[in-house]
Amino acid sequence: MRLPLRLLPLSLAAIAMPAVAALPTGAAAPDFNTRGAINGKEFRLHLADQLKKGPVVLYFFPAAYTSGCNAEAHEFSEHIDEFKAAGATVIGMSTDTVPTLIKFSTEKCAGKFPVASAGPRIVSAYDVALGKQFTDPKTGKARDITNRTSYVIGRDGKIKFVHSDLSYVDHVKLTLEALKALK
Repeated sequence: MRLPLRLLPLSLAAIAMPAVAALPTGAAAPDFNTRGAINGKEFRLHLADQLKKGPVVLYFFPAAYTSGCNAEAHEFSEHIDEFKAAGATVIGMSTDTVPTLIKFSTEKCAGKFPVASAGPRIVSAYDVALGKQFTDPKTGKARDITNRTSYVIGRDGKIKFVHSDLSYVDHVKLTLEALKALK
């Protein structure tokens, strides 16, 4: 099959550009249980329990203690009152270990929202694998990391909004706007 010349650049662009992977709006958010931390204390996190309280902003970040992830956590913590006013719970997720997240929850999240460990099942279920590894400078161990993807999940368990971009800059602003639009 030959493509008309006017469509050739579009077809080549589709082949050359990686697809942005994320669950679509309207999809059911996969339920999960994992361990996490808030304000330096470890706890068990069950998404279904969080959704009973209201909408959830579930944001995946590549690696704790990296510049973009630190800035994103700080920005979420600065705006946590606005998220609460919209009835939402904010939860950060990464493939970091729970001991790392315990420290990160106080040092970068200011103890204002939980961060939790996303194992391979959660990463796969939310389609957020970045396809890259991060080597921890302290331990020298490499691990798979996630794309920076923010989901707004409605109380009904459906995804209402998705923003996937490695730049942390618009995640807080756009998820807040999406929450306000739910009202």
